This record gives sequence, structure tokens and C-alpha cells, in this order.
Amino acid sequence: YAKQKDAELSQGFVAESERMDEYPINDRFDYAYELTRLVASKKAPSAIITGEGGLGKTHTVLKALNDSGLTDITDLDGLADGTVVRNAFKVIKGYSTPKGLYINLFENKNNIVVFDDCDSVLKDPDAVNILKGALDSYSKRVITWSTAIRDDDIPRSFRFEGGVIFVSNMTRNRIDQAVRSRSINVDLSMTTDQKLDRMEHIAELPEFLPEYDAKVKSDALALIREIKDDVKEISLRTLIAVCKIRASNKDYRDLATYMLTA
Repeated sequence: YAKQKDAELSQGFVAESERMDEYPINDRFDYAYELTRLVASKKAPSAIITGEGGLGKTHTVLKALNDSGLTDITDLDGLADGTVVRNAFKVIKGYSTPKGLYINLFENKNNIVVFDDCDSVLKDPDAVNILKGALDSYSKRVITWSTAIRDDDIPRSFRFEGGVIFVSNMTRNRIDQAVRSRSINVDLSMTTDQKLDRMEHIAELPEFLPEYDAKVKSDALALIREIKDDVKEISLRTLIAVCKIRASNKDYRDLATYMLTA
């Protein structure tokens, strides 16, 4: 069953990417960057960035937020005495209950909240209803939790003036229509060739594996292109692994091929 679901998800990404062929993949990453900055400046309430994992969605979003001058408060849950950091963003990964979503939005009601691979908030009906209030285009966005919070510091309703960014490995059509319609959407689904084009672009950046020279990276990428139809998974992790093998072993081809295809 799991393999069947993975195959269906992969087919969904291919279908999405084929519809986007007129927009080169690196251009679409540029769009994701610019639209993230639009949310960072609070000119848009929300953005949804979808596509398979491992090719830089989260990195692009975080770079855009940092370039916008926002402070990352993800690891600052222990701020003492209710200290408020403005012009900030917080990343939430993994799982969140609707109540957890409500509390996180309240605690960051003036900031940008990034839900990175936290698809529970996009699937739970109660969470989706909370998000509808947070993402509306009205001048006043009020979020309400009708049941008892049991926390004196958390009101039953509040005005949300921040922004929300969803980074998801789901295909776009699996996200609730009400959330999609309230957000700007960038689809980063890719065919195999598009993935390789993206990896080639990243491999040329000076910050990517600076400890290896360009020859190592180009040889690694060339091998992946050569055997692409047999590779089990194509992502930046794949390229990094092959680069490490290429740099440490002159007879890297057989070893890397085995690792990628066995």
C-alpha cells in the first residue's frame, strides 16, 4: 500500500510539472523567492510552496526571509518575560494539533509563521477553519477558538497581522481549496530532467560543497544524468553522496552506481 501511495504521489508531481513546462524550474524557484518576500513584507497574507522534497524549497524560503531582514526566532521559545521580537519568523516542522496551530499563530500574530512539512495543519478540518481566518484578505483578520483554552495568556480570539508560508511535499491539488484560494501558490514539482537541471544550477553556486572543486561536482552530476532512469531517488542528497564518493575514490563510478541503483 505504501509503495502504491508513493507511486501515486510521484505521478502527481510529474503531472504537475508537465503542466509547468513553459516555466523553467529555476525561474519557478526565483518566483518562490520573490513571493516569499512579498509575504515577508506583509503585502500578501500567505504563500504555498509545493513540490517534492530534497531540492531546496525550504532553503529558498528561509533565504528570502533572511534577505528581507527578518529575525529567525525558531529556537527562541524560551524568550523570558514575554519578550516580543518584531520583524521575525518562526519555522514549525512536523506535526501540529489545531490547538497548537492556534497558539502558534497567537504567539506570532505580528510575525511570519512557516509550516515546513507540517501537513497536519492542511488536512485537519478544524485547523483549516483556523487558517481561513488567518489568511483572509480582509483588513482585519480575526481568529477564534470557541472552546476553552485553559491558559490565561491565550485569548479565545485575536487579530492576526502576520503572514503564513506553507512548504509542503504534497501535490498542490491535495491542499484544501479554501487555503489555496487565500494564498499565492508556487508549484515546484519536477520531472527527472527538471530535477537534474535544478541540481546543476545549485552545483554551480559557490556555497554548495565549497570543499570540493568544480570537476568533482560536474563528474558526479554527469554520472547521475547517465544513469537517471535507474536511480532510486534524485535529490540534492543524491548529488552530495556521489560528490563524496567521487572525491575519495578514483574508481567511483561502480561504487556510486551501486549505491544509487541497488
